[in-house]
Amino acid sequence: MAQVSRRALFDASGAVVGSIGVGITLLALNDSHNVTNLAAVVAGLTLVTVAALSVVRRRPSYSGPADRVTLFRAVLAGGCATIVVLSLWGTVPTRSWWLVLLAATAVLLDAVDGAVARCTGTATKAGARLDMETDAILLLVLSIPVALTVGWWALLIGLMRYLYVAASWVRPALRSELEFSSFRRVVAATQGVVLVIILVPVTPIALAVPVTAASLLLLAVSFGRDVVALERSAARHL
Repeated sequence: MAQVSRRALFDASGAVVGSIGVGITLLALNDSHNVTNLAAVVAGLTLVTVAALSVVRRRPSYSGPADRVTLFRAVLAGGCATIVVLSLWGTVPTRSWWLVLLAATAVLLDAVDGAVARCTGTATKAGARLDMETDAILLLVLSIPVALTVGWWALLIGLMRYLYVAASWVRPALRSELEFSSFRRVVAATQGVVLVIILVPVTPIALAVPVTAASLLLLAVSFGRDVVALERSAARHL
């Protein structure tokens, strides 16, 4: 058990160190030498630290191959957060190729950690939860520059998951486990791809607005279907 705990600590520490390295590199590449811009690195580091702590705090403590992929995705998401904060301060453009590079890699790897978990027989609920939360925070981070590009309403793409969680505090039925849905998986995967496409600097705004709106509509339908299914299930068991 001690060896497994050391593995988890090593992976979590590696993610944190990697996040610091990515943040410092991004500041250097973008000629951001203002001390205030260190807050941008802290934003990305905070995101990664939360993911790392979720691995260390597992009982029993462990970290599998899929968790390492997810932690790497968290580091990339942290890098995206750093760039987004820099863009909010006008240090870098709202849409930049560095942001697209990090975001696209993180989105593409979303299909990898699950496959690794299944192939290695290490799939766990904790790992799936880490994957889901990493997806959610990445969408939230990416939805900020997209909102600055097409309109504030695009923030709903990143906020939808958190609004659902908030609703579950009021409606206990929403805390129940959802059945597998191919539609949900496809819609969730689409969101990241769409946000990355919109963030490509050469994507025309005239195209970005309707594509983002269609993506948000699909996401709303997906969440709506889940809410209805859970409420009906709860009603049947009364």
